[in-house]
Amino acid sequence: MRVSRRGEVDPFIVMDVIKAAQAAEARGRSIIHMEVGQPGTAAPAAARAALAEAMEGEALGYSVSLGLTALRARIARLYGEWYDVELNPERVVVTPGSSGGFSLAFAALFDAGERVGIGMPGYPSYRQILQVMNLEPVLIETSVGNRYQPVPEDVAAHDLHGLLVASPSNPAGTMLDRDGLSALMEACRARGTAFISDEIYHGLEYDRPSVSALEVGDDAYVINSFSKYFSMTGWRVGWMVVPEDHVRRVERIAQHLFICASHPSQVAALAALDCEAELDRNLATYAENRRLMLEGLPRAGFDRIAPPDGGFYVYADVSHLTDDSLAFAREILEEAGVAVTPGMDFDPRRGKGTLRFSYAASTEDIREGLRRLGAYMADRARAAG
Repeated sequence: MRVSRRGEVDPFIVMDVIKAAQAAEARGRSIIHMEVGQPGTAAPAAARAALAEAMEGEALGYSVSLGLTALRARIARLYGEWYDVELNPERVVVTPGSSGGFSLAFAALFDAGERVGIGMPGYPSYRQILQVMNLEPVLIETSVGNRYQPVPEDVAAHDLHGLLVASPSNPAGTMLDRDGLSALMEACRARGTAFISDEIYHGLEYDRPSVSALEVGDDAYVINSFSKYFSMTGWRVGWMVVPEDHVRRVERIAQHLFICASHPSQVAALAALDCEAELDRNLATYAENRRLMLEGLPRAGFDRIAPPDGGFYVYADVSHLTDDSLAFAREILEEAGVAVTPGMDFDPRRGKGTLRFSYAASTEDIREGLRRLGAYMADRARAAG
């Protein structure tokens, strides 16, 4: 049977790592998970309770394609609470996770063959979704000196129709400050380049708050999710904010692609927005885990890192230790019992020399994982000479 070239996308390597780690656990091994890009905590208690109550009294059928009115209004209020931005709830579109948001944004903004810039290292699904949609992902090689973020000069240099920026980023956890974000948006504005801001790690910051593109201007697509700060990865519910004159365009596409985001997940998400105390306790755990990682990884030998501003990852240059991060990750899993993610997921050009470490697990697991990594690297150094 014939197939489409659009389906010839790369695998998501971290999923293969998770599979290998789970197989090791099934054989009885103890594995510390530093590969998983999700919180180790459940959805907030009040969110689960709200859904349980709704299930007893509601059919929970289709919602309208833009999402539950109450949820859109509460998301709009969040922008006032977090960023002091007054947002019209009509601009909020509830999506099936941030992945649904990216698909809607790309479909609404770009025609087939157009060029969309994404910074490398970056979240791998950006380029794969673009490829599936017959768009050209333009891989912008960022530098540690620029905190692994694109710079304004990249917009003109690559002749882009669109630029997608993540702050905090995955895998590096670095953030753009207001001036940096403003400069990028102005460079896009000057060339008629669409600007998309991935803000799914907002709420997970440690030394300074994230800046939303909506603080800078309204001429952007902003994508967020309940997966990270709100600890709801498997619920598959997110949102996007679009300019007012784009709402109907996005709505029409969503009607046909998705009909709507999961109604039960929207009910839980609405309640989760008022669970700040519980969610901030999770954040305190990540903050302690981050402190441990920034101390423990260099002691273990992983000392070439750009300290993360947000999220729950550390991205390490290990090119002095290996030229095959996939094999290195397999070795660490087998010898140390720690699952980490090879950088090839995030940077097809330089990823053979990088690893991503997640610190979203429990603090107890992070301590044990660092102990194992230290022992493994010491043994490796002794064996080398």
